[in-house]
Amino acid sequence: MDRQALAEPVLAVAPRDQAPPRGRDAQALLLVESHTLAGGPPPLLQSLTTREREQVLSHGRRRVLNRGQTLFNQGATHEGIYLIESGRIRVFYTAPSGREITLAYWHPGNFVGGPEVFGAGVHLWSGVAATNCSVVQIPGKTLRALVTQIPGLAIGLIEGLTFKGKCYSGLAQMLGTRSITERLAHLLLHLVDTYGVKDADGVLIGAAFTHADLAHMVGATRQWITISLKRMQDQGVVTCRKSRIIVRRPDLLQEMRGLAG
Repeated sequence: MDRQALAEPVLAVAPRDQAPPRGRDAQALLLVESHTLAGGPPPLLQSLTTREREQVLSHGRRRVLNRGQTLFNQGATHEGIYLIESGRIRVFYTAPSGREITLAYWHPGNFVGGPEVFGAGVHLWSGVAATNCSVVQIPGKTLRALVTQIPGLAIGLIEGLTFKGKCYSGLAQMLGTRSITERLAHLLLHLVDTYGVKDADGVLIGAAFTHADLAHMVGATRQWITISLKRMQDQGVVTCRKSRIIVRRPDLLQEMRGLAG
């Protein structure tokens, strides 16, 4: 863990930051209102036979990244896709002003590096390891040849790209129609659903996210997040203890995000 990460408050650090997400939520962490999008798409290689899966992976090159290490940069030439084997990859857009907005956190089974998966053009956003990660890079030209041989791989790519298009559209809708407070409440509830661990005082969010991470997801500043969490603690909605956040009143978060149930 780098010095910056140590110096900044985090949401509930689980052992080695490897608390596994639950159910379909294991696929992605997204700021979207639709429950059909919240869990993520099926894993890319899910429908392949063992032989087909081995064929695809045999053409890949495994890369191991430490937390904070860049996988690909916005504006760099596409070189194919990266299939996530372990860890969590954050993809984000950086504005000319330098301000960042997180598009999603992708978990094992997903691929990143689109939308031009066959290697043309440049990356429209960046990807960085949010935790220690292992990925398999499949070059664009190789991938193009593989999809002509393995229909299940082609279908998986189409489904994955379709899902990503929907989720990024959903993020734009959320940013354009919801207040920052509503978005933060929505995000905390989503983190509870994805990483929640029962605690004597409520539900502990069992994964590491800094205040800056939360700010990048909801389109706010780190200072605003810190102040808002302090306000929520004063209202009895959450409890903040050192590097831990426990959600005590999810019902009040439901009211804050403006959605029933």
